[in-house]
Amino acid sequence: MIATIIRQNRINFRFLKNSPSSLCNSHVVFSQFLLHFSTSATASEISPLKHRSSPAASVRNPKKSDLVISFLKRTGFSKTQVEKLVKTYPHLHSANLENTIKPKIKIFQDFGFSSNDAVAIISHDPWILKQSLNKKIIPSLSTLKSLLGSNEQVAKLLKRYGGFLKTNLDNNMVQNVEILKNCGVDMKQIIPAIYRFPMFILRKPELVKKLVDKVDEMGVSRSSRMFYHAVRILSCMTEDTWNVRVRAFRELGFSEKDVEATFRSSPLVLGVSETKIKEVKEVILATGKYKMSCIVKDPISLMYSVEKRYKPRIRVLEVLESRNLIVRWPCLSVLCRVSEKDFFEKFVGPYLDHVGEVYIASTRKGEVERIEDE
Repeated sequence: MIATIIRQNRINFRFLKNSPSSLCNSHVVFSQFLLHFSTSATASEISPLKHRSSPAASVRNPKKSDLVISFLKRTGFSKTQVEKLVKTYPHLHSANLENTIKPKIKIFQDFGFSSNDAVAIISHDPWILKQSLNKKIIPSLSTLKSLLGSNEQVAKLLKRYGGFLKTNLDNNMVQNVEILKNCGVDMKQIIPAIYRFPMFILRKPELVKKLVDKVDEMGVSRSSRMFYHAVRILSCMTEDTWNVRVRAFRELGFSEKDVEATFRSSPLVLGVSETKIKEVKEVILATGKYKMSCIVKDPISLMYSVEKRYKPRIRVLEVLESRNLIVRWPCLSVLCRVSEKDFFEKFVGPYLDHVGEVYIASTRKGEVERIEDE
């Protein structure tokens, strides 16, 4: 039966040879076999495989594997979700159903999570099933619920990043939250950071403390809402990356003091990539209406989207100027910062017959390009 399944589905099972070279991709190839096995064949149809040193040994008990797959399906895992579990975690078939799998799914129910949430969380990161129930999963769920306030918010977080259940939160997140609070960072800033930047909040506390000291040295006030942003931006950079970024700003005409002042007032600007800095600079200077000094005076201009913000607005202003409908262009800060509603009311609404189609076409193009870039 197994040979028939392999032939029919063209599964490459050469890794069953004992040579090291043929075993190098065994986990990848075997997961493809398990994928077919879990959705098309029953484990009882597969005879035990001889080579127990390979991942194939995990199906040496077909009845046990059948029980695992059947339980997952009864629990609410769809065919697609089971496929992902098997592909990500090939040894799932050999896991102990009663002692390993069931308790880790049941604990979500015990905490009050819906079956759909439990399935979605585990499907997003199947390696949760390998974690210690008492050392990681239970303490982490308790900590997260205490911090975020509800199962709904915890589920929202874990569907994005399951890593919170694969670590001891007392050794990282809990300490990092306290470090930030002691620096004056409000929980209204910390909570969103947990959702948006999980890798930052899970960093080693020793590193976060060093980053805090560095931000203090650079003169960012702890009373400023920018303090947290400054710490996080530095956490994303090595010293070499920071130097490259600073050099890019110096090439724009920023002095060393300008760069330091920008970091203190708007640290997120230093997170803009060299590629984006170049793109924004080129599109702004190409208008002939703004000089490099305009960017230096308003560094936040580097953070706005070329496709969604600059190009549509510049095209509208070009048409208005060509038809003598405006005497001069707005300053750079107005061009990039005013809301879409305000820009429309001032530069589009009064001149719909002239720029209505241009505005619609350019904004649609910007939206399409943005989606493609993602």
